[in-house]
Amino acid sequence: MKTILLLGSGELGKEFVIAVKRYGHHVVAVDSYDNAPAMQVADDRRVINMLDGAALDAVVASVQPDVIVPEVEAIRTERLFVYEEQGLHVVPSAKAANMTMNRKAIRDLAARELGLKTASYLYATTAEEFVRAVEEIGIPCVVKPLMSSSGKGQSLVRTAADVERAWEYALEGSRGDLREVIVEEFIPFESEITLLTVTQTHGPTMFCPPIGHRQERGDYQESWMPHAMPTHLLEQAQHMAATVTAALGGAGLWGVEFFLTANDVYFSELSPRPHDTGMVTLAGTTELSEFELHARAVLGYPIPEIGLVRPGVSAVILADFESPAEPRVEGLPQALALPRSEVRIFGKPSTRPYRRMGVALVYGESGMGNGESGMGNGESGMDVLRAEARKIADTVRLLPGD
Repeated sequence: MKTILLLGSGELGKEFVIAVKRYGHHVVAVDSYDNAPAMQVADDRRVINMLDGAALDAVVASVQPDVIVPEVEAIRTERLFVYEEQGLHVVPSAKAANMTMNRKAIRDLAARELGLKTASYLYATTAEEFVRAVEEIGIPCVVKPLMSSSGKGQSLVRTAADVERAWEYALEGSRGDLREVIVEEFIPFESEITLLTVTQTHGPTMFCPPIGHRQERGDYQESWMPHAMPTHLLEQAQHMAATVTAALGGAGLWGVEFFLTANDVYFSELSPRPHDTGMVTLAGTTELSEFELHARAVLGYPIPEIGLVRPGVSAVILADFESPAEPRVEGLPQALALPRSEVRIFGKPSTRPYRRMGVALVYGESGMGNGESGMGNGESGMDVLRAEARKIADTVRLLPGD
Protein backbone atom coordinates (compact mmCIF):
# COMPACT_ATOMS: atom_id res chain seq x y z
CA MET A 1 0.00 0.00 0.00
CA LYS A 2 1.32 3.44 -0.93
CA THR A 3 0.72 6.74 0.84
CA ILE A 4 -0.41 9.37 -1.66
CA LEU A 5 -0.28 13.09 -0.88
CA LEU A 6 -2.87 14.91 -2.98
CA LEU A 7 -2.14 18.64 -3.38
CA GLY A 8 -5.49 20.17 -4.21
CA SER A 9 -8.79 18.62 -3.18
CA GLY A 10 -11.44 19.77 -5.64
CA GLU A 11 -13.91 17.69 -7.60
CA LEU A 12 -11.25 16.26 -9.90
CA GLY A 13 -9.19 15.22 -6.91
CA LYS A 14 -12.25 13.63 -5.33
CA GLU A 15 -12.76 11.28 -8.26
CA PHE A 16 -9.03 10.47 -8.29
CA VAL A 17 -9.13 9.59 -4.58
CA ILE A 18 -12.06 7.25 -5.17
CA ALA A 19 -10.10 5.57 -7.97
CA VAL A 20 -6.93 4.95 -5.92
CA LYS A 21 -8.88 3.96 -2.80
CA ARG A 22 -10.42 1.12 -4.82
CA TYR A 23 -6.89 -0.25 -5.12
CA GLY A 24 -6.38 -0.02 -1.36
CA HIS A 25 -3.99 2.94 -1.09
CA HIS A 26 -3.84 5.58 1.66
CA VAL A 27 -4.58 9.17 0.64
CA VAL A 28 -3.94 12.43 2.47
CA ALA A 29 -5.80 15.31 0.82
CA VAL A 30 -4.51 18.90 1.08
CA ASP A 31 -6.18 22.20 0.24
CA SER A 32 -6.46 25.78 1.44
CA TYR A 33 -9.90 25.20 3.02
CA ASP A 34 -11.40 22.44 5.12
CA ASN A 35 -13.92 19.85 3.95
CA ALA A 36 -12.93 20.25 0.30
CA PRO A 37 -14.49 17.57 -1.94
CA ALA A 38 -11.51 15.18 -2.01
CA MET A 39 -11.11 15.44 1.77
CA GLN A 40 -14.56 13.90 2.14
CA VAL A 41 -13.34 10.58 0.69
CA ALA A 42 -9.65 10.61 1.69
CA ASP A 43 -8.10 8.91 4.73
CA ASP A 44 -6.69 12.12 6.18
CA ARG A 45 -6.55 15.83 5.43
CA ARG A 46 -4.37 18.89 5.87
CA VAL A 47 -5.39 22.55 5.46
CA ILE A 48 -2.52 24.82 4.39
CA ASN A 49 -1.64 27.56 1.95
CA MET A 50 0.12 25.51 -0.73
CA LEU A 51 1.86 28.66 -2.01
CA ASP A 52 3.71 28.73 1.32
CA GLY A 53 6.85 26.66 0.75
CA ALA A 54 7.52 26.13 4.47
CA ALA A 55 3.98 24.89 5.07
CA LEU A 56 4.27 22.54 2.10
CA ASP A 57 7.60 21.21 3.38
CA ALA A 58 6.07 20.59 6.81
CA VAL A 59 3.20 18.55 5.37
CA VAL A 60 5.55 16.44 3.23
CA ALA A 61 7.78 15.81 6.26
CA SER A 62 4.78 14.88 8.40
CA VAL A 63 3.02 12.60 5.92
CA GLN A 64 6.16 11.06 4.36
CA PRO A 65 4.32 10.11 1.18
CA ASP A 66 5.43 7.65 -1.46
CA VAL A 67 3.68 9.66 -4.17
CA ILE A 68 2.87 13.38 -4.48
CA VAL A 69 0.00 14.18 -6.86
CA PRO A 70 -0.57 17.88 -7.67
CA GLU A 71 -4.22 18.52 -8.59
CA VAL A 72 -4.09 22.32 -8.92
CA GLU A 73 -1.68 24.97 -10.17
CA ALA A 74 -1.59 27.05 -6.98
CA ILE A 75 1.38 25.23 -5.45
CA ARG A 76 4.93 26.34 -4.72
CA THR A 77 5.98 24.06 -7.56
CA GLU A 78 9.72 24.70 -7.28
CA ARG A 79 9.61 22.70 -4.02
CA LEU A 80 8.58 19.65 -6.03
CA PHE A 81 12.11 19.42 -7.46
CA VAL A 82 13.44 19.11 -3.91
CA TYR A 83 10.98 16.34 -3.07
CA GLU A 84 11.91 14.53 -6.27
CA GLU A 85 15.60 14.76 -5.33
CA GLN A 86 14.69 13.22 -1.98
CA GLY A 87 13.40 10.17 -3.83
CA LEU A 88 9.68 10.97 -3.73
CA HIS A 89 7.57 10.23 -6.81
CA VAL A 90 6.08 13.51 -8.08
CA VAL A 91 3.26 13.08 -10.62
CA PRO A 92 3.85 13.15 -13.48
CA SER A 93 7.19 14.87 -12.76
CA ALA A 94 8.44 17.97 -10.98
CA LYS A 95 9.39 19.44 -14.36
CA ALA A 96 5.89 18.94 -15.74
CA ALA A 97 4.15 20.40 -12.69
CA ASN A 98 6.47 23.41 -12.64
CA MET A 99 6.46 24.23 -16.34
CA THR A 100 2.73 23.80 -16.94
CA MET A 101 1.87 26.22 -14.14
CA ASN A 102 3.53 28.94 -16.23
CA ARG A 103 2.14 29.57 -19.72
CA LYS A 104 5.42 31.19 -20.76
CA ALA A 105 7.44 28.08 -20.03
CA ILE A 106 5.07 25.66 -21.69
CA ARG A 107 4.42 27.85 -24.73
CA ASP A 108 8.12 28.40 -25.34
CA LEU A 109 8.75 24.68 -24.95
CA ALA A 110 6.02 23.81 -27.42
CA ALA A 111 6.64 26.50 -30.04
CA ARG A 112 10.37 27.26 -29.84
CA GLU A 113 11.95 24.03 -28.64
CA LEU A 114 9.59 21.38 -30.02
CA GLY A 115 8.36 23.24 -33.10
CA LEU A 116 4.66 22.58 -32.50
CA LYS A 117 2.16 24.72 -34.36
CA THR A 118 0.75 27.40 -32.04
CA ALA A 119 -0.82 30.83 -32.35
CA SER A 120 1.65 33.70 -32.62
CA TYR A 121 2.30 35.27 -29.21
CA LEU A 122 4.18 37.93 -27.25
CA TYR A 123 4.68 38.64 -23.55
CA ALA A 124 4.22 41.85 -21.58
CA THR A 125 5.18 42.85 -18.04
CA THR A 126 4.06 46.50 -18.17
CA ALA A 127 1.06 48.32 -19.56
CA GLU A 128 3.27 49.93 -22.20
CA GLU A 129 4.68 46.57 -23.32
CA PHE A 130 1.16 45.20 -23.38
CA VAL A 131 -0.12 47.92 -25.72
CA ARG A 132 2.84 47.34 -28.06
CA ALA A 133 2.23 43.56 -28.00
CA VAL A 134 -1.44 44.01 -28.90
CA GLU A 135 -0.47 46.31 -31.77
CA GLU A 136 2.06 43.78 -33.10
CA ILE A 137 -0.14 40.70 -32.73
CA GLY A 138 -3.20 42.56 -33.99
CA ILE A 139 -6.83 42.79 -32.97
CA PRO A 140 -8.67 40.54 -32.27
CA CYS A 141 -6.29 38.81 -29.87
CA VAL A 142 -6.49 36.73 -26.71
CA VAL A 143 -4.98 37.92 -23.41
CA LYS A 144 -4.13 35.58 -20.51
CA PRO A 145 -2.11 35.87 -17.30
CA LEU A 146 0.95 33.63 -17.39
CA MET A 147 -0.12 31.94 -14.17
CA SER A 148 -3.80 31.15 -13.70
CA SER A 149 -6.31 28.33 -13.96
CA SER A 150 -9.89 27.69 -15.09
CA GLY A 151 -9.85 30.66 -17.45
CA LYS A 152 -9.29 33.27 -14.72
CA GLY A 153 -8.03 36.54 -16.16
CA GLN A 154 -8.53 35.46 -19.77
CA SER A 155 -10.28 37.75 -22.25
CA LEU A 156 -10.70 38.44 -25.94
CA VAL A 157 -9.72 41.90 -27.20
CA ARG A 158 -12.17 42.70 -29.98
CA THR A 159 -11.60 46.46 -30.27
CA ALA A 160 -9.11 49.06 -29.06
CA ALA A 161 -11.59 49.95 -26.31
CA ASP A 162 -11.01 46.51 -24.74
CA VAL A 163 -7.23 46.86 -24.36
CA GLU A 164 -6.96 48.60 -20.99
CA ARG A 165 -9.56 46.41 -19.31
CA ALA A 166 -7.93 43.23 -20.70
CA TRP A 167 -4.62 44.18 -19.05
CA GLU A 168 -6.29 44.88 -15.70
CA TYR A 169 -8.40 41.73 -15.84
CA ALA A 170 -5.37 39.57 -16.63
CA LEU A 171 -3.52 40.92 -13.60
CA GLU A 172 -6.57 40.39 -11.40
CA GLY A 173 -6.74 36.74 -12.48
CA SER A 174 -3.02 36.04 -12.09
CA ARG A 175 -1.88 33.63 -9.39
CA GLY A 176 0.90 34.63 -7.04
CA ASP A 177 2.82 37.85 -7.52
CA LEU A 178 3.71 37.44 -11.20
CA ARG A 179 2.71 40.48 -13.28
CA GLU A 180 3.16 39.16 -16.79
CA VAL A 181 0.67 38.31 -19.50
CA ILE A 182 0.68 36.56 -22.85
CA VAL A 183 -0.94 38.14 -25.90
CA GLU A 184 -1.95 35.53 -28.47
CA GLU A 185 -3.05 35.71 -32.07
CA PHE A 186 -6.75 34.92 -32.30
CA ILE A 187 -7.19 31.70 -34.25
CA PRO A 188 -10.58 31.64 -36.04
CA PHE A 189 -11.14 28.09 -34.87
CA GLU A 190 -14.19 26.01 -35.59
CA SER A 191 -13.92 24.10 -32.32
CA GLU A 192 -11.70 23.37 -29.34
CA ILE A 193 -10.79 19.89 -28.22
CA THR A 194 -9.14 18.22 -25.27
CA LEU A 195 -7.06 15.15 -26.08
CA LEU A 196 -6.68 13.11 -22.91
CA THR A 197 -3.21 11.58 -23.19
CA VAL A 198 -1.85 8.82 -20.96
CA THR A 199 1.89 8.35 -20.50
CA GLN A 200 3.12 5.21 -18.78
CA THR A 201 6.25 4.04 -17.00
CA HIS A 202 5.96 0.72 -18.81
CA GLY A 203 3.86 0.91 -21.94
CA PRO A 204 3.08 3.17 -24.87
CA THR A 205 1.52 6.63 -24.82
CA MET A 206 -2.22 6.24 -25.31
CA PHE A 207 -5.07 8.57 -26.25
CA CYS A 208 -8.75 8.85 -25.43
CA PRO A 209 -11.15 9.83 -28.21
CA PRO A 210 -11.16 13.64 -28.67
CA ILE A 211 -13.40 15.72 -26.41
CA GLY A 212 -15.22 18.78 -27.71
CA HIS A 213 -16.08 21.53 -25.27
CA ARG A 214 -17.73 24.91 -24.95
CA GLN A 215 -16.49 27.67 -22.66
CA GLU A 216 -17.90 30.79 -21.10
CA ARG A 217 -15.86 33.29 -19.07
CA GLY A 218 -12.85 31.11 -19.86
CA ASP A 219 -14.31 28.10 -18.03
CA TYR A 220 -15.85 24.97 -19.49
CA GLN A 221 -19.64 24.68 -19.55
CA GLU A 222 -20.16 21.42 -21.41
CA SER A 223 -18.04 18.72 -23.00
CA TRP A 224 -18.76 15.81 -25.28
CA MET A 225 -16.98 12.68 -26.43
CA PRO A 226 -16.26 11.97 -29.19
CA HIS A 227 -15.77 15.17 -31.13
CA ALA A 228 -15.89 14.26 -34.82
CA MET A 229 -12.78 15.45 -36.68
CA PRO A 230 -10.81 14.42 -39.76
CA THR A 231 -8.49 11.49 -39.18
CA HIS A 232 -5.39 13.34 -40.40
CA LEU A 233 -5.99 16.21 -37.96
CA LEU A 234 -6.54 13.76 -35.10
CA GLU A 235 -3.23 12.09 -35.94
CA GLN A 236 -1.49 15.49 -35.95
CA ALA A 237 -2.95 16.29 -32.53
CA GLN A 238 -1.88 12.92 -31.17
CA HIS A 239 1.66 13.43 -32.47
CA MET A 240 1.88 16.87 -30.83
CA ALA A 241 0.46 15.56 -27.56
CA ALA A 242 2.93 12.68 -27.51
CA THR A 243 5.82 15.04 -28.29
CA VAL A 244 5.11 17.59 -25.56
CA THR A 245 4.29 15.05 -22.85
CA ALA A 246 7.49 13.12 -23.62
CA ALA A 247 9.50 16.33 -23.26
CA LEU A 248 7.97 16.98 -19.83
CA GLY A 249 8.39 13.41 -18.63
CA GLY A 250 6.65 11.13 -16.18
CA ALA A 251 3.59 8.92 -16.09
CA GLY A 252 -0.01 10.03 -15.71
CA LEU A 253 -2.98 11.43 -17.57
CA TRP A 254 -2.68 14.82 -19.28
CA GLY A 255 -5.31 17.14 -20.70
CA VAL A 256 -3.84 18.53 -23.92
CA GLU A 257 -5.88 21.29 -25.58
CA PHE A 258 -6.01 22.19 -29.26
CA PHE A 259 -7.76 24.65 -31.58
CA LEU A 260 -9.27 23.12 -34.72
CA THR A 261 -9.79 24.99 -37.96
CA ALA A 262 -11.18 23.50 -41.16
CA ASN A 263 -7.72 22.46 -42.31
CA ASP A 264 -5.38 22.62 -39.32
CA VAL A 265 -4.82 21.93 -35.64
CA TYR A 266 -2.97 24.24 -33.21
CA PHE A 267 -1.52 23.34 -29.83
CA SER A 268 -3.02 25.56 -27.11
CA GLU A 269 -1.98 24.38 -23.63
CA LEU A 270 -1.98 21.36 -21.35
CA SER A 271 -2.52 20.25 -17.77
CA PRO A 272 -0.49 17.39 -16.26
CA ARG A 273 -3.53 15.94 -14.52
CA PRO A 274 -7.18 15.02 -15.17
CA HIS A 275 -8.97 17.78 -17.04
CA ASP A 276 -12.31 19.36 -16.18
CA THR A 277 -13.65 18.66 -19.70
CA GLY A 278 -12.71 15.01 -19.13
CA MET A 279 -15.51 14.64 -16.60
CA VAL A 280 -17.51 13.44 -19.59
CA THR A 281 -15.70 10.11 -19.14
CA LEU A 282 -17.78 9.64 -15.98
CA ALA A 283 -20.64 8.93 -18.40
CA GLY A 284 -18.91 5.67 -19.34
CA THR A 285 -17.59 6.92 -22.66
CA THR A 286 -14.38 4.88 -22.28
CA GLU A 287 -13.59 1.60 -20.49
CA LEU A 288 -11.92 3.58 -17.70
CA SER A 289 -12.68 7.16 -16.68
CA GLU A 290 -9.92 9.76 -16.86
CA PHE A 291 -9.49 9.39 -13.09
CA GLU A 292 -9.09 5.63 -13.27
CA LEU A 293 -6.63 6.05 -16.13
CA HIS A 294 -4.65 8.58 -14.07
CA ALA A 295 -4.65 6.23 -11.08
CA ARG A 296 -3.37 3.30 -13.10
CA ALA A 297 -0.68 5.34 -14.82
CA VAL A 298 0.46 6.92 -11.53
CA LEU A 299 0.62 3.55 -9.76
CA GLY A 300 2.26 1.78 -12.68
CA TYR A 301 -0.68 -0.55 -13.30
CA PRO A 302 -1.30 -1.78 -16.86
CA ILE A 303 -3.82 -0.16 -19.19
CA PRO A 304 -4.70 -2.71 -21.88
CA GLU A 305 -6.55 -0.33 -24.17
CA ILE A 306 -8.54 2.89 -24.40
CA GLY A 307 -11.47 2.95 -26.77
CA LEU A 308 -14.85 4.55 -27.20
CA VAL A 309 -17.57 2.55 -25.46
CA ARG A 310 -20.39 5.00 -26.11
CA PRO A 311 -20.85 8.73 -26.73
CA GLY A 312 -21.52 11.02 -23.80
CA VAL A 313 -21.94 14.62 -22.70
CA SER A 314 -21.27 16.53 -19.48
CA ALA A 315 -22.88 19.85 -18.50
CA VAL A 316 -21.88 21.86 -15.44
CA ILE A 317 -24.15 22.76 -12.56
CA LEU A 318 -23.25 26.26 -11.38
CA ALA A 319 -24.12 28.31 -8.33
CA ASP A 320 -25.69 31.72 -8.96
CA PHE A 321 -25.39 33.11 -5.44
CA GLU A 322 -22.78 33.57 -2.73
CA SER A 323 -23.12 31.79 0.59
CA PRO A 324 -20.70 30.51 3.26
CA ALA A 325 -22.87 27.42 3.71
CA GLU A 326 -23.14 24.30 1.57
CA PRO A 327 -26.19 24.70 -0.67
CA ARG A 328 -29.35 22.66 -0.56
CA VAL A 329 -29.91 20.56 -3.67
CA GLU A 330 -33.40 20.17 -5.12
CA GLY A 331 -34.64 18.46 -8.25
CA LEU A 332 -32.22 15.56 -8.02
CA PRO A 333 -34.89 12.81 -8.20
CA GLN A 334 -36.44 14.48 -11.23
CA ALA A 335 -33.03 14.82 -12.94
CA LEU A 336 -32.18 11.17 -12.32
CA ALA A 337 -35.56 10.12 -13.71
CA LEU A 338 -34.53 11.42 -17.14
CA PRO A 339 -33.25 8.73 -19.54
CA ARG A 340 -29.57 7.70 -19.33
CA SER A 341 -28.84 10.40 -16.78
CA GLU A 342 -26.33 10.70 -13.96
CA VAL A 343 -25.49 13.60 -11.65
CA ARG A 344 -22.44 14.22 -9.48
CA ILE A 345 -22.77 16.79 -6.68
CA PHE A 346 -19.28 17.80 -5.57
CA GLY A 347 -20.04 18.71 -1.95
CA LYS A 348 -18.24 22.05 -1.91
CA PRO A 349 -18.82 23.71 1.47
CA SER A 350 -19.63 27.20 0.12
CA THR A 351 -20.86 28.90 -3.02
CA ARG A 352 -20.17 31.94 -5.16
CA PRO A 353 -21.60 32.96 -8.53
CA TYR A 354 -20.44 30.69 -11.37
CA ARG A 355 -18.74 28.26 -9.00
CA ARG A 356 -18.97 24.72 -10.38
CA MET A 357 -20.95 22.69 -7.83
CA GLY A 358 -21.82 19.59 -9.82
CA VAL A 359 -22.00 18.02 -13.23
CA ALA A 360 -24.81 16.41 -15.22
CA LEU A 361 -23.99 13.42 -17.42
CA VAL A 362 -25.80 11.60 -20.19
CA TYR A 363 -24.75 8.83 -22.53
CA GLY A 364 -25.94 7.62 -25.91
CA GLU A 365 -26.03 4.26 -27.61
CA SER A 366 -22.74 2.65 -28.62
CA GLY A 367 -22.04 2.74 -32.33
CA MET A 368 -24.12 5.86 -32.94
CA GLY A 369 -22.99 7.63 -36.13
CA ASN A 370 -19.82 7.42 -38.13
CA GLY A 371 -17.73 10.59 -37.84
CA GLU A 372 -14.74 10.77 -40.18
CA SER A 373 -12.41 9.81 -37.35
CA GLY A 374 -14.35 6.58 -37.00
CA MET A 375 -15.39 7.53 -33.49
CA GLY A 376 -18.14 10.11 -33.92
CA ASN A 377 -21.86 9.76 -33.48
CA GLY A 378 -22.84 12.39 -36.02
CA GLU A 379 -23.47 16.06 -35.33
CA SER A 380 -27.25 15.78 -35.01
CA GLY A 381 -27.02 12.88 -32.58
CA MET A 382 -24.49 14.74 -30.43
CA ASP A 383 -26.64 17.87 -30.48
CA VAL A 384 -29.50 15.80 -29.05
CA LEU A 385 -27.26 14.47 -26.28
CA ARG A 386 -26.01 17.97 -25.50
CA ALA A 387 -29.57 19.21 -25.13
CA GLU A 388 -30.38 16.27 -22.86
CA ALA A 389 -27.37 16.98 -20.65
CA ARG A 390 -28.35 20.62 -20.34
CA LYS A 391 -31.89 19.59 -19.38
CA ILE A 392 -30.53 17.32 -16.64
CA ALA A 393 -28.31 20.12 -15.32
CA ASP A 394 -31.16 22.65 -15.39
CA THR A 395 -33.42 20.28 -13.48
CA VAL A 396 -31.03 20.37 -10.52
CA ARG A 397 -31.53 23.49 -8.42
CA LEU A 398 -29.13 24.91 -5.84
CA LEU A 399 -30.59 26.95 -2.98
CA PRO A 400 -28.86 28.72 -0.07
CA GLY A 401 -28.13 26.32 2.78
CA ASP A 402 -28.81 26.86 6.44
